[in-house]
Amino acid sequence: MSESEQAGTVSLGGRGPFESPEGAVVGSEFAEVAVEVDARGNSTRLRVTDLRTGRTRFFDALELEALVWLPDGNLTQLLDPSADRWKEGGTN
Repeated sequence: MSESEQAGTVSLGGRGPFESPEGAVVGSEFAEVAVEVDARGNSTRLRVTDLRTGRTRFFDALELEALVWLPDGNLTQLLDPSADRWKEGGTN
């Protein structure tokens, strides 16, 4: 275990350090996110942090269920990084 992992931070590919979640890191060649169950709000929710940018979003049960029921074609549209993600950084 590296020093940064011991200190509660994650550094990936020169990015970070980001606060390390108590959950898990899910990654592929396209993205890496930290996933943690968060019970600090009014209800339990899923905390997902993009380890490339440090951006965090919380999903409640209704939002997660909507992802499960989303038709594959609609999910494919969400996965297109040119639709939103690349526009923020101005690298489009």
